[in-house]
This record gives sequence, structure tokens and C-alpha cells, in this order.
Amino acid sequence: MEIEPATWAYVLTRNPTVTSWFIGRCSTTEPTGQAIVLVLKLCSRGPLGDFKEAVRCSPWKKNACCSVNTSQEAHKDVSYLYRFNWDHCGPMKPACKRHFIQDTCLYECSPNLGPWIQEVNQSWRRERILDVPLCKEDCESWWEDCRTSYTCKNNWHKGWNWTSGSNECPVKAACHRFDFYFPTPAALCNEIWSHSYKVSNYSRGSGRCIQMWFDPAQGNPNEEVARFYAEAMNGAGLYGAWPLLLGLALMLLLLLS
Repeated sequence: MEIEPATWAYVLTRNPTVTSWFIGRCSTTEPTGQAIVLVLKLCSRGPLGDFKEAVRCSPWKKNACCSVNTSQEAHKDVSYLYRFNWDHCGPMKPACKRHFIQDTCLYECSPNLGPWIQEVNQSWRRERILDVPLCKEDCESWWEDCRTSYTCKNNWHKGWNWTSGSNECPVKAACHRFDFYFPTPAALCNEIWSHSYKVSNYSRGSGRCIQMWFDPAQGNPNEEVARFYAEAMNGAGLYGAWPLLLGLALMLLLLLS
């Protein structure tokens, strides 16, 4: 199923020679303004369409950076997305696996991770997310549901044996419970994906931390969070930009009059 572009998002940018921070993660072209401006830019692929919400990346069904096919693959034990096997130390408990599926959905589908995207020069990727402020309840429940499942590593980004086509534990890496490799919730959330996440002191609903999962009927709480951090990273923020925008608008009116 091909998804047509349908959704627009706020994007903050600075001088084009300086790194920009996107509230919309899917933005691919950069504005050419010479100062901080507030623009609208096509961000996401649009709605995910019809699917069984219970088993798909349903929070982003109305505004997603992923396709329906990607959302389906995110729910497979070994999908074509990464060829990553969650059951590398025996069957992972369903409650634990649910968090990794949600993690994959957030990473693949969310249009609100732009402020934390970093360019990298690696053979297998060109960008990554770094220090996304994950709500503390999300981190705590992830750890609690996974602590009695088993793994053999505390950094899942690297060091695997891929000779079989999917990840296997490296030689001499013993399988232990999660709470052996990740003794605290912070250890799990911060370290498992090389600091892609950074557990926050803020709670869900605070507007200051990213929720891994939410009820789409109540709106997307991560939009407010992304906007807040994009403005903070931008320094002046929206309020500082309005006088400039007003001045530019008046100059344009004078030129056209």
C-alpha cells in the first residue's frame, strides 16, 4: 500500500549554513532563510491507513513517518527491517517484547524525533537519534517487564555475531537476566541503544518527555515535547522570531505597494 503525503508540521531552522532542528523528523529539504524563521514543511507520509490497531503502530496511524508495511514488520520476531532476533537468549517474554515493538514503532514512525537526530558517518546508517528524553514511567515499566527475560549484552547496537543472517550472541558472551546487564531502569534505557534514549526525570503528560506509546484518540503528546526542545535548542525560540517575522512582512508589503 502506497501512502500519499498528507501531513504538514512546524519546522524551526536557522541560517542554512548552521545545523537545523526539525520538529518533523521526515523533513528532507532545508529552507533558505537567512535568520530564524517559522515555516511549514511537508513532514510525514500521512495516515497509516486501515489496519488492526491492536497489533500495529497505532499511535501514529494519522501521522506517520513509516509505511504500513514497516509497521507490520515492526511486530515480527525477525523482520526485514534489521534482521534482529529478540529471542537470542531463548524466548523473550511477551510483556518485554511489547516494549521493543513500541520502541521500534516510535523510532520508525514518529514525526517528532527531529530535535534529537544527529548525522553520523557509519556504514549502516547516516543518522541516529541521541539522548531522546524518555518519560520515566516508560523506562521503569520497560525495565520491570524485561528484567526476568534474558540477553547476553548491554549494548545492542554493536558486537553481535551476524554470520547466520541475524544477530547471535558473540563467543563467550553468556546469557543472563536483563537485570544482570541492566541493573537499573536507567541502565536499560540509556545503554541498550548507545544512548539513543536518556531517561527523563519528567513524567508522562508533563510536556517535557517523549512517550513511547500513547492513545491517539487523545492526541499526540510528543508534538508539544518536540516543539519545546526544538525552540530551546534554537536559542531564541519562537518568541524571539516573531519581531523579525513581523519586520520582514512589513518590508515585503512596502516593496509590493
